[in-house]
Amino acid sequence: MTASPQKKDIAEVEANTAAAEAANVARAEVLEQAKKEETVKAKTALSKLEKGKKDATSAARKTWHDFQVDVWITNFNSYEFGFWKKERNRGKSRQFTTDMDIFAEVIENGTRTGVLGYRRELWKDATGMNKRLVFKLFSETLNWKASMDMMLGRSVQQTLAAHGLPVPCYSINTSPDDYIVYLERSAHKWPLMPENFSFFLMEGGEPKFYRFRRDLINLGGDYTLIDQHGEHVGHIDGAVLTIGGKWRCKVRGDHADPRLLMVMKLFTGMLVFNGGARRHVKKLARDIHDGRIKPDIQRQEADLYMNPRRIR
Repeated sequence: MTASPQKKDIAEVEANTAAAEAANVARAEVLEQAKKEETVKAKTALSKLEKGKKDATSAARKTWHDFQVDVWITNFNSYEFGFWKKERNRGKSRQFTTDMDIFAEVIENGTRTGVLGYRRELWKDATGMNKRLVFKLFSETLNWKASMDMMLGRSVQQTLAAHGLPVPCYSINTSPDDYIVYLERSAHKWPLMPENFSFFLMEGGEPKFYRFRRDLINLGGDYTLIDQHGEHVGHIDGAVLTIGGKWRCKVRGDHADPRLLMVMKLFTGMLVFNGGARRHVKKLARDIHDGRIKPDIQRQEADLYMNPRRIR
């Protein structure tokens, strides 16, 4: 006895449905297995990447980036001595102003890689709140690399809050970074104890904190660079028997970021003027407190305090 055509159709449909379900289950198992394999491969690759990064960091911790800052005692140097030198220098960089005085060179691996200058008229000839330090770091061909400006408004503010203890503050603009670096002397200082200058750098949206701490026993202006974990990651060693000034500097390889190196070079150049800067800020705060001078801030400095969200 044979099955009716209707029953045959139903059986065929059920068979097709069962086959489709089996195929879907098999497909899902294959996809799941492939996903697991891809996950394992990704984890393996990530593990290798992290291991490589750790190995690179470990290797960098064993190396040091060295440079030297030599201060000249006269203007008889190749950048300023000669006919029309300053005019030609200004033609190379708009940052090289008419009163720019080159006072030091930066040497790396025995080769001059940069020079440091300051605005002489603003420091030597000005008085009161018109007197402030402005440093600039140039390459050996006088291309601008970074600037360091004394922030008199904030310096006086911090000094008044510290009851007269001078707290010089500086802003540092490095090329081509998007962030301003603020370097400040700490007001937390006991008499005869070392001073500290702190700052931080933005790296991948994350701040990294540092400070320069003057060595307790030093003869030539020695400072240690300390990171946010308290590790010593750099040092500035000032020579004793020099007329102008010479500092040998080093930074541990895993911290030798170009921005950090520029900050360190500018800070080392500032050490030549550090004592005078402290006295100037202290006198300004005292004169303002006693009403002997009227506070005023130059436009160039005022621009650094502008609200970045203001309507333009």
